Amino acid sequence: MVSKKPRIVIIGAGMAGLAAANKLFKSTNSKQLFELWVVEGGSRIGGRINSSEFCGDQVELGATWIHGIQGSPVYEIAQESALLHSDQPWEVMDGFYSREQITVAEGGYELNPSFVQPISTLFKNLRKFSEGKPVDGDGLSSKIVKRWSNFGPGNLSVGSFLRHGLEAHWSLVKDQKPVDGVGNWSRKSLEEAVFAMHETTHRAYSAVDDLWTLDYNAQSEYEMFPGEEITIARGYSRVIESLASVLPVGTIQFGRIVEKIEWQPDGCSQELRMKDGDDGRPVKLQFCDGSTVSADHVIITVSLGVLKRGIDQDCNMFIPPLPSLKIQAISRLGYGLLDKVFLQTNRPIIKKPMISNSLLANGQEALEVESLSDEEIVNGFSTTVSNLLSSKSQDESDEDSGDGKQLKFDKVLRSGWGSDPLFLGSYSYVAVGSSGDDIDELAEPLPENSSDLDSPRSQLQVLFAGEATHRTHYSTTHGAYLSGIREANRLLKHYNCDVV
Repeated sequence: MVSKKPRIVIIGAGMAGLAAANKLFKSTNSKQLFELWVVEGGSRIGGRINSSEFCGDQVELGATWIHGIQGSPVYEIAQESALLHSDQPWEVMDGFYSREQITVAEGGYELNPSFVQPISTLFKNLRKFSEGKPVDGDGLSSKIVKRWSNFGPGNLSVGSFLRHGLEAHWSLVKDQKPVDGVGNWSRKSLEEAVFAMHETTHRAYSAVDDLWTLDYNAQSEYEMFPGEEITIARGYSRVIESLASVLPVGTIQFGRIVEKIEWQPDGCSQELRMKDGDDGRPVKLQFCDGSTVSADHVIITVSLGVLKRGIDQDCNMFIPPLPSLKIQAISRLGYGLLDKVFLQTNRPIIKKPMISNSLLANGQEALEVESLSDEEIVNGFSTTVSNLLSSKSQDESDEDSGDGKQLKFDKVLRSGWGSDPLFLGSYSYVAVGSSGDDIDELAEPLPENSSDLDSPRSQLQVLFAGEATHRTHYSTTHGAYLSGIREANRLLKHYNCDVV
């Protein structure tokens, strides 16, 4: 009897799934050791990476940045594939836009940088301290941070830590003189608004509804690669295409939404599977169209949001259910939403012509934006931006436009990660009440103690990859990539293949 090749099915053709497939294929291509499948529920590769076009500009609806270039595998792929330079730069490519920033209060009141800088520095130092990094200088903000150096027992949130720092600032700074030229705004309310502005930006980075849900103690465990943060001139999707290019035609199958995953916790029932026509393979996938496929090993790379839905009693994706420790880890970890909204206007904003601009929405706000029509979004953002422009700026803008005082956007393009059933959000975070241990638990393969099982094909039945399974690089594309390589190496080692 001819021995069958082990069949490995990878669920998801995003960064983690294609990194695993690329590694497995290139490592065993000459030996043709595995039968390799990649099943993707959508109609494209990339997952939460989706390069697109808007009004003649090339934009990223999903992942945008290479977070640190020194040692980043994504940077290495982009560099080797000549993706870092283009005659038509992509969204926010270095040198494509001005980094000059101004701070404006409602009513068009422009704040003096000398007012904004101390609060901004305070926030930056508090954030750095929470991340285990040295703070800048020896000024007032540094003293405030040091005052709270022992602050952090128990289930402390990032939000509570930041707010305690702001309260400490107000307790030390007695000067609350009004700020000239800003209407009815008081000094304290302006400082509060500037601090809240930075909190909002930080919420967007973490994709959380509220910084009070973000665990403080886990922040210092999170790692970034050294070096500058850059975008990919020819598009993030080209990195994905590079990974997929080595795979034989037909390896990736589209429109294959997995509904059920049957596995064998104790490695039994092989004879029953033979009777069912599943040729003795321990895992069985059932798709939404009613078709099935059996596998020796399945690498699950779906988002944490999909896993959260999968353990819900109304869904029951796993048969039998996952072990309780893994269910608890999935439940405790946080999974956030960050959407982009691209808008076009042919009128200048604050003396600078701006053809298109991108705005971020996260958490519940993003879900609400996803529910709006394009017309409602255009009207809402037009009103909001107009309220932030001074009368002088609007008058200068109106000289060329000849229409009313309100700036008007013309077109909109937005992402919809929260309402997309293949993602149900953007990326993970460590929530209050969870920890890096939950990430490690999520990354553990099934069945548990699989080395005790007799048959090699009963071991490592279900493996987990994706950004949410990387303890120190969660929420990033390079974390997803590294997790895919990790699981590919796990299987290569299992079959005594050389692992590089």
